[in-house]
Amino acid sequence: MSSTHAVRFAAVGLDHAHIFGQVAGLIDAGAEFVAMATDDPSAAVAVSMREQYPDVPVADSPEELVARDGIDLIVTAGVPDRRGPIAVAAMLAGKDVVTDKPGCVSLDQLEEIKKAVDSSGRFWSVTFSERFEVPSVIKAGELVRAGRIGTVVQTLGLGPHRIGDRAHLSGGAGRPDWFYDKARYGGILTDIASHQIDQFLWFTGARTAEIVTSTVGNFGNPDEPGLQDFGEILLRSENAQGYIRVDWYTPAGLGTWGDGRLMILGTDGYIELRKYVDIAGRDGGDHLFLVNQEGTQYIDCSGIETTYYADLLRDVRERTTTAAPQEHTFETMRLALTAQQQAAVRGAAR
Repeated sequence: MSSTHAVRFAAVGLDHAHIFGQVAGLIDAGAEFVAMATDDPSAAVAVSMREQYPDVPVADSPEELVARDGIDLIVTAGVPDRRGPIAVAAMLAGKDVVTDKPGCVSLDQLEEIKKAVDSSGRFWSVTFSERFEVPSVIKAGELVRAGRIGTVVQTLGLGPHRIGDRAHLSGGAGRPDWFYDKARYGGILTDIASHQIDQFLWFTGARTAEIVTSTVGNFGNPDEPGLQDFGEILLRSENAQGYIRVDWYTPAGLGTWGDGRLMILGTDGYIELRKYVDIAGRDGGDHLFLVNQEGTQYIDCSGIETTYYADLLRDVRERTTTAAPQEHTFETMRLALTAQQQAAVRGAAR
């Protein structure tokens, strides 16, 4: 494939609103959106996708579209338990894959994906949007790699969410049934906490880590025991430690879906990110606070460029994995799945 070739992609699985950002990101980077298909055409997200892209053909089935010639890349935000099988089928059909997180819901699925990557020579990228699509995280990475806070020894990642967030519902009346079925969404640590694990590995430079302890619970939604509304992880690598807390408790009074934060502790300073909101403070998102031996600094990161989708298209053309190294993606999902599998269960969760 030449450097001027337009990467042709199809969307297979239209169940989560993250597909809008994925598709828009690929189009903005120069890819050509050629077709879409999904298991449930009546899902609110699928309906909205057809309305937003009325000129993009809709295939009869995901299976037919995955097998179709002339497509370079498959992007999916299907129900989480479908993402692994979609990815395997797509890679074996000669296509690279970009999937919403979680990329899979079990260690068995992860092994099948690894085998498909090895045998096909295609790549499997999980869109950890809380890093790839957040300018303040990109800026923090630049500061860390420039040595502005010394050696990173710990990250503290907070990932609160709101069940009734309208943007994620895509105009629907409420969350779909699979949202409350652990077997389908994979559990709160597999799902949300994979973001924070990705950031721990990236900021600390660790290639691998271990789960020290993990917990899941349902403390606020006893009528939906399949929903895990709280989760935490303590993890460590050879040179760093991490703590993660995720939940579904964001109150209606907050102006966005979650007060996502990341704190990065170094031997010579620290960074705090207020990714989506600075409560009772500055407007907008992407706020970065840097404290080191030279003083305290605030950086507005809203204008920082993100490169994930452009990097993906270059990876398709040049057969590289610059957007996210393949082994990093595998390890992130392995840790998330392991934390979920080992987690103590509390409250009404089952």
